[in-house]
Amino acid sequence: MSLISVDQTITLALSVSDRHASADWYQNMLGFELLYHADDAGWSEIRTNTPGVVIGLGEHTRPAPGNCVPVFGIADLDAARQQLEQAAVKFDGETDVVEGMVKTATFYDPDGNALMLAQDLTGANG
Repeated sequence: MSLISVDQTITLALSVSDRHASADWYQNMLGFELLYHADDAGWSEIRTNTPGVVIGLGEHTRPAPGNCVPVFGIADLDAARQQLEQAAVKFDGETDVVEGMVKTATFYDPDGNALMLAQDLTGANG
């Protein structure tokens, strides 16, 4: 049995220089659907054609191509984080919260690959 239980969603977070242009590209080139632009957060999401898989576009002045971070949905991030930390899993700083939107925490696998947990705070999945 696993230490924590993630849900059946995954967001692949990509670093881009222009979220709106990138969203257009993914729509026009791959037929993906724009879910939303959260301009205040510098974040956009696009639904892929694979059930439960979303691409998140994080806008950065200096994007880091190849730095894809899988973001696993979870019902209770605080409890999951506590369990992983008790198992000596390394986290990157504190849990980030965008009120009414999402709670996230970045952690690392044994080789230093970044992974993230995200708890939906919109109430859409509750």
